[in-house]
Amino acid sequence: MSRLRVVHTSTFQYASPVRASYNEARMTPLTQLGQTVLESRIDVHPNTGWSEYRDYWGTAVSAFEVLIPHESMIVTAEHLVEVAERQPVRNPAGWETLHGAELRDRLAEFLSDTPTTAPPEDVVELARRVAADLPPAEAALAVCNALRDQVEYIPGATTVHTPASEAWGKRAGVCQDLAHLTSGALRSIGIPARYVSGYLHPDDEAAIGSTVSGDSHAWVEWWVGEWFAYDPTNRAMVGDHHVVIARGRSYDDVPPLRGIFAGAGTQETSVTVEITREA
Repeated sequence: MSRLRVVHTSTFQYASPVRASYNEARMTPLTQLGQTVLESRIDVHPNTGWSEYRDYWGTAVSAFEVLIPHESMIVTAEHLVEVAERQPVRNPAGWETLHGAELRDRLAEFLSDTPTTAPPEDVVELARRVAADLPPAEAALAVCNALRDQVEYIPGATTVHTPASEAWGKRAGVCQDLAHLTSGALRSIGIPARYVSGYLHPDDEAAIGSTVSGDSHAWVEWWVGEWFAYDPTNRAMVGDHHVVIARGRSYDDVPPLRGIFAGAGTQETSVTVEITREA
């Protein structure tokens, strides 16, 4: 088990004073199986209005507005979270369950593609070939790793809104692309899959108390009797270095910050994530 402190700071600078801005932050972790939130806060400066709710996918959302002229805005989310190692699926389901009407109705949204997860035909063919005669739990892992074999991790090769098909064409991308590709490929063979956003402590060897520079991270969960979390970028089960923030069909359901502002000029954004292992 790890105890991780995450400080995520987003700074917005405007070319000229902004009269008003309206924003949503999906930056708050939830207590769930394998993850316990010990402390959590989001500070916004300036800030003139605030509300909180859970969205359709179960993510904690902080909605805030700034209704005074401002030339910058700083959003700081700080959390202390205990994270445990996850367990393998205890009773894997067979294809007859995954192909059943009840499951396909209940998890229909995680079997349908979005513009960013729709896989090209050769990815669908690869998934079918790799899955072959394997049971669902083994097939999902095999498909995930087969895709990873062909996609090189290259920061800056894509953006968070790049379609999976474009990343596949380049055979290059980052964690969001691998999560989108994997989700689309698994859905194409009838395995429900969802996109997960959060944080990953990047250094297994970091001393307790040391702070490292991190980043937002993305991985996938697929349903094969229960939800199983896997990090395709690192070819590893999600474990005690991963902090879950949000889930959805794709990145478009889980952006850390989304908003609009009223004013002339442009906006520049800088983001830092610092992660400290406290235990």
